[in-house]
Amino acid sequence: MSSTPHDPFYSSPFGPFYRRHTPYMVQPEYRIYEMNKRLQSRTEDSDNLWWDAFATEFFEDDATLTLSFCLEDGPKRYTIGRTLIPRYFSTVFEGGVTDLYYILKHSKESYHNSSITVDCDQCAMVTQHGKPMFTKVCTEGRLILEFTFDDLMRIKTWHFTIRQYRELVPRSILAMHAQDPQVLDQLSKNITRMGLTNFTLNYLRLCVILEPMQELMSRHKTYNLSPRDCLKTCLFQKWQRMVAPPAEPTRQPTTKRRKRKNSTSSTSNSGAGNTANSTGSKKKTPTANLSLSSQVPGLGAIPNCSLNPGRDGDLCHSTAVTPSGQFKEKH
Repeated sequence: MSSTPHDPFYSSPFGPFYRRHTPYMVQPEYRIYEMNKRLQSRTEDSDNLWWDAFATEFFEDDATLTLSFCLEDGPKRYTIGRTLIPRYFSTVFEGGVTDLYYILKHSKESYHNSSITVDCDQCAMVTQHGKPMFTKVCTEGRLILEFTFDDLMRIKTWHFTIRQYRELVPRSILAMHAQDPQVLDQLSKNITRMGLTNFTLNYLRLCVILEPMQELMSRHKTYNLSPRDCLKTCLFQKWQRMVAPPAEPTRQPTTKRRKRKNSTSSTSNSGAGNTANSTGSKKKTPTANLSLSSQVPGLGAIPNCSLNPGRDGDLCHSTAVTPSGQFKEKH
């Protein structure tokens, strides 16, 4: 009898990872257990599509991942967005790691309207290194996770604060090289920094540049513009938001109840009202004709800019700002 998709032992021809994730409600810690199993199923042939599918299964579309630790030159804090999370996990294995899993002990859960927060003060990230030497690294710290309170229960925010780490070398390896001082000296050196490989640290430093460029990359992909035009458009729109005056709230006209009077008084009142209205309109006329330069002090005249490039390809010819806060013409 052939197995069917309803059979619990059914195996998809595309592999178990490409099956649609079945909605269900479980404990948040069990999602970390599932993530550990998924990481263990990784192979050397796992490409970018595999890592993208991994991030899609366990992280929300607007998820963020934050790492905080202290190096020799001071404390560090790196935050990356959803598009950079798959590459972060892949760099861990590119640095010589063969196994990665997380252990949560005595975690606390708090339920909110649309999210579940897991606070684990005793979290351990365990990595098994096969090169440059066989070493087990235990990175301990505090892990704070925010899950969406729905059927998929994916991670929205990931914040791991590293406190300490330990690198463990088997005694059998030390006994094999007990008579070789050079090997013993190499074994005594750390292969990670705060439990992170050089591949991961270099990628986090690169993310400091890549993260602000996500808007440029998205605009380039959407409108098929050149990198120079994408940068000019983004800068022009930000400049518009900076110099635009704040919008005044609209006031609803108040209606007053009028009392009936005789014709003589009503005629005189109408004449006085017309005079007052003309005086009020004269007072309001200069305010309506105020330009942007008169509303913003020290701004000066600002030329008309458009999204269409000029003769030299620039969107706006005078967007330079002097230290005094005034714009000067720049070609």
